[in-house]
Amino acid sequence: MYHQIGEPAPKGTPYRGLTVHPKRFTQQMRWLKRFGYTGLSMQDLMPYLRGEKHGKVIGITFDDGYQNVLHNALPVLRALGFTSTNYIVSNHLSGDNFWDHHKGIPRSALMSEAELHQWLAAGQEIGSHTMDHVHLPEISAAQAQQQIQQSKIDLENRFQVEVTAFCYPYGHYNATIQQWTQNSGYTNATTTARGLALNTDNPFELPRVTVSRSTHLLRFLQKCLTQLEHKKRFAS
Repeated sequence: MYHQIGEPAPKGTPYRGLTVHPKRFTQQMRWLKRFGYTGLSMQDLMPYLRGEKHGKVIGITFDDGYQNVLHNALPVLRALGFTSTNYIVSNHLSGDNFWDHHKGIPRSALMSEAELHQWLAAGQEIGSHTMDHVHLPEISAAQAQQQIQQSKIDLENRFQVEVTAFCYPYGHYNATIQQWTQNSGYTNATTTARGLALNTDNPFELPRVTVSRSTHLLRFLQKCLTQLEHKKRFAS
């Protein structure tokens, strides 16, 4: 799980760890390739999680749809033949991370409609991150259902692609929200729970491995390619 791929904010900036330097991201992706792994979008990954396909694969996701992911991550993914999923806040194309402003996190641009077309044309996937990056359990049932359903409809109408991947903002959800997500036509949903996704997992409650600014290469490989995250997931 990534958020931004760019130059991290100065030391002391809140949540600067959510931004991974482009050089570090490039190194991480190249080493996955060297070890024989293929990075996949959620759409491409699901047949493996369902047991329909087998191979050395790893899902790559980006939350929020930041412009710097297009500029700094896409060329790397393209060069390596990897696909990935970017979860888009559908009401805020060309906007910024307004939901972070109160935390003191610097403003960062989100992709425009034209830029998302570039993303899709390069073989990457878009998923939904709701319409407005809301805390789904904290709003009314009607509002939550609209955020889940309408974001899918809007993205599909605007980009003429099927949107099957969903990501719960802040990782906040419950059994009812999970059911609404499934009923809305998505085939999978990711959380912020740590761990490697298994073929025994509920596809609407998939864990992810967080990669932060300070995740050095050895730790990255341990987290992604060994049982480290698996053991920590079930020990927690």
